[in-house]
Formats: sequence, C-alpha cells, structure tokens
Amino acid sequence: MPSLAILIFIVVLLTQTVSWVGKTVLQELAFAAYSRVFLSGTASKQRALRKQVLTDKAELAKTSSQDEFAKWAKLRRKLDKGIADLEKINNSLTSARTGFGLKFSTLIWTTTTGAQLVLVWWYRRQPVFWLPKGWLPGPAAWLLSLPSAPKGAVSSAAWCAVCKRVLATLEEVVKDLLTPVSAPAGAVPVSVPSQAPQQQAKIEPLELEHEKLD
Repeated sequence: MPSLAILIFIVVLLTQTVSWVGKTVLQELAFAAYSRVFLSGTASKQRALRKQVLTDKAELAKTSSQDEFAKWAKLRRKLDKGIADLEKINNSLTSARTGFGLKFSTLIWTTTTGAQLVLVWWYRRQPVFWLPKGWLPGPAAWLLSLPSAPKGAVSSAAWCAVCKRVLATLEEVVKDLLTPVSAPAGAVPVSVPSQAPQQQAKIEPLELEHEKLD
C-alpha cells in the first residue's frame, strides 16, 4: 500500500524535523507569529506603559518631596498606577504564553508521536507492501511482519522503524559533512631539509681532506 508507506514516512519525517529544530525554537517562532496577529494591541499597550513608567520615574527622581510635595505626591500616585497596570498586562501576556505553550505542545505531540502510534496500531494487520518471495530468510521476514501483518509483508511498525533509522543515519551523515575537519591537537609541522644542503654537507669534508693532503 504505497499511500500508507508515504503517510507513515511523512509523519516520521515531521517527528524527526521537530527533533532536529527543537520544540522550544518552534514554539517561540509560533508564539511570535501568534502575538503579531492576536496580541498586537496588548503588546503595544505594554510598550507604551513601560515607556510612560520610565518617564514618570525619571521625573519623580528630579522632584523634591520636601520643596514640591504636591507635585511629588501626584507623580507618585501616577507612577504607582502605571506600575500596577503594567503588571496586569505582563501577567496577561505571561498567561497567554503559558496557554499557547500547552496548546502547541499538545498539537506537536498529536501530529508526531500520537499520529505514529495511531497509524501503527490502526494498520497493524495491513501490509505496507509485500517483499519479493524468497528475498529474505524466514526469521527476517517474520520480524518485518510484526506485530500482526501477514508473513512476507512489511508491517506498519517495521516500516516506521526503518524510516526512523534511515533519517537518523542521514542526520549523522549531514552532520559529518558539515563539521569542519580540524588538525589533531599538539601536532607540530615537520620541515624536511632540501637535498641541496645535504649535498653541500657531503662535499665539504672532501674539500677539507684534500687541503690536508696538500
């Protein structure tokens, strides 16, 4: 059943992709897109309140509580109200992030691990495809048909395991290709002397011996 084989491969590929990229990274990217669409107004209000609180703090620091008590008290009340409103918005955004994280985790698990479990269990008796007769010995063919597929066929569980193994091997190959090869630590380059000085060193003793004979 080619369509079942492709479906299982897509689900396994999706699972491995989530593992390669990282669920936390995907969640942050998804929440950023979600915030721009559904929380843009709250985020804008948060930025405006934060800016206003910083401005009020700076102005309050410049105001004397003794010489300008009325102005200082007014600024203090305004600052306290701004901080309280900012905390409410921060709590609202934190709650939204937490709820989004739970929903995103549920979605990821459902579309990856959950989907694999459902496919393997639902099609446990159905062959993904048949092996050529006599292509594998009896015990090996029996293993590939586990848990409930007919003998001589590849079961959904076996095909899922094969897809995982192939993708894991492919990941290792890609990592090896992308990893730069570094020279071993402590290696010292060895310089090979040229042949010309060696010939000169061999000739010099002959010249000295000739001088001594003269």
